[in-house]
Amino acid sequence: MLFTSCSSKLGKVLKSKDNEYKLKMAEQLYVQKKYNQAQQVFEDIMPFYRGSDKYEDMFYKYTYCAYYQKDYVNAESLFKTFTENFPNSTKVEESDYMRCYCYYKQSPKVDLDQTPTSKTISLMQAFINMHPESSRVKEASEIIDESRRKLELKEYKNAQLYFDLGDRYYKAAAVAFESLIDAYPDSEKSDEYKLASVRAYYKYAEASVTEKQQERYEKVILECADFTERFPDSKLSDEIKRYKTLSETNIKNLQK
Repeated sequence: MLFTSCSSKLGKVLKSKDNEYKLKMAEQLYVQKKYNQAQQVFEDIMPFYRGSDKYEDMFYKYTYCAYYQKDYVNAESLFKTFTENFPNSTKVEESDYMRCYCYYKQSPKVDLDQTPTSKTISLMQAFINMHPESSRVKEASEIIDESRRKLELKEYKNAQLYFDLGDRYYKAAAVAFESLIDAYPDSEKSDEYKLASVRAYYKYAEASVTEKQQERYEKVILECADFTERFPDSKLSDEIKRYKTLSETNIKNLQK
């Protein structure tokens, strides 16, 4: 009954030929957080106010109606349009930021396609470059860091998946872990990724035909040396030494 009543009231508003009345009702609905209804009324009357001094505020609120309904795809497009239509508005910086934030809100679970996450990083960085004095720079930087950690975790999971698949994929896993280090050189987990790469190279050598094993154990030893050079103070050094010793022992046994 309540839904029917609200729909009936909205229908009466939309049927009215008094645009000022409609605008007043749209404003009321917006303040009452009835964003779906407010959006419909704004959409109905905005063509009549285009070019007027009221149009900017109407478009601004219309855009937020989409955002508050979590229609982030549409809201992103509308925030972009707002900055294009009102380049001299005092709300341009806010709209620039909110456009970026809409991409951030679209960022899915780590196992899914991370295109919105990558887009968030590039747009937030562009926002910082464009508005370096903004009070939103700190939050934008934090979102960039969070998004990078998410992309890093996804790449880690992909590399680990190769390792978990076994014999035929150990080399691919080793390369993937190395790529992870190159892509995120400042990661706190770089030594863990390097150890994972060494482990994968070792398993690759272990699973190889006899004729290829010595060459591949030598690769493990080289990677162990690289680990020691890069991470001399790592807590994982003992594990690296173990793989180095195992590889040296296996080479000796092969030579016999």
